[in-house]
Amino acid sequence: MKINLSGHHVEVTDSIKEHVEEKFSKIASHFPTLISLDVIISKVHNKHQVELTTNYEGSRISASGNDDVMYPAISSAAKKLDAALKHRKGQLKANLHDKPSATTPDIAHEKVQEMNLA
Repeated sequence: MKINLSGHHVEVTDSIKEHVEEKFSKIASHFPTLISLDVIISKVHNKHQVELTTNYEGSRISASGNDDVMYPAISSAAKKLDAALKHRKGQLKANLHDKPSATTPDIAHEKVQEMNLA
């Protein structure tokens, strides 16, 4: 999985890159069809915000995390993205199963009208 990492008012260092790759390696192994992940780390008013976006099986999935410290914000966003991807995977799996067909119950007055009572 390719990770596009960018920073807004934050300098992206090698340690940040390693931490992000470590956090998302588990997600990459659970969802091998993920091709790329966009990560934007920003700092606004002494709060770190991490925004994640990716495409998974035809839908755009995004998650974000906020914290005073950068590394917990990354962890929070990773957990949210993992939950969103699991939800989407569950939706896709549910569509594969046969749904029970609804049958209409026999209504007594319809049966009486069909009968030849003469």
